[in-house]
Amino acid sequence: MAEEGPKPNGEIKDSVFTDLFGKDRTARGNFISLYNALHGTSLRPEETELLPETLDRVMYMSYANDVAMQVNGRVVVFIEHQSTINRNMPLRLLSYVARTYERIVPARKKYYRGMVKIPMPEFYVMYNGEDDCPAESEMRLSDAFFGADGANPAEPPLELVVRVHNITPGRGGELLGRCSVLRQYSQFIELVRGMLREKRDEPLKSAVMESIRRGILPEYLERKAAEVINMLTMEYNYADDVAAQREESLAEGMRLGEEKGRDEGRVETIRLMMGNMNLTFAQVMDALKIEPSEQDRLASLLS
Repeated sequence: MAEEGPKPNGEIKDSVFTDLFGKDRTARGNFISLYNALHGTSLRPEETELLPETLDRVMYMSYANDVAMQVNGRVVVFIEHQSTINRNMPLRLLSYVARTYERIVPARKKYYRGMVKIPMPEFYVMYNGEDDCPAESEMRLSDAFFGADGANPAEPPLELVVRVHNITPGRGGELLGRCSVLRQYSQFIELVRGMLREKRDEPLKSAVMESIRRGILPEYLERKAAEVINMLTMEYNYADDVAAQREESLAEGMRLGEEKGRDEGRVETIRLMMGNMNLTFAQVMDALKIEPSEQDRLASLLS
């Protein structure tokens, strides 16, 4: 899931979502199916030109994204999969699209007198976490802006809109009904989580086998069972690492809070989370559920 911050030990692997919609031999058809569901179109794989634009992890380690495709040379579609709500996705996607245009447009063309045409970007997040999230919503880069007076500008000079789709079974919108592959992916992940909660023996293998039995992504899972289990292991180990570091940081912050007072303890907690987990101040505020009215005061204490 292309998260930035702490990384699991060993080689970085793609997520199941990235493989299914971006790299597997069925990814072309899967992506076009999702594109059609998002746009209400009926593009056919044999008549559609797709050019992968996902950033190379070797060249852009800090900018690894999930899926990006240029469609018929006119649109670049960025799709991120998230299992936790991240309010900084517009900022992250701004980095991704800037890097992508650097590759698409030769450097010399930026200095031409005539206008250089570029494919229009579109930004999506597919969310299938366990927190409450509307079936469909938007995040805007401008929500993070503050002007010289500290206020959010009424007419921001730069904007980036991310459309968020909740794809959790039972909580998603119409998109799941329009894209069979996305719906089956979501059902598969729910099975994985269920097996993990029940602490089954070999839960990931059990989830794969049960999905095949139920007709959920059967061809894909039969063909790539071992690889899928490996990808899931990396994903959930990463999630466990982040959770453990968060718990350690919070525990240490609580201890310091008792010793130094509430404000000093909270500041130490924020510093620990920003340093140990490579999180931004805004991400820490979300994780600790700090009220907006408190955030400016805590930010001033950090300086």
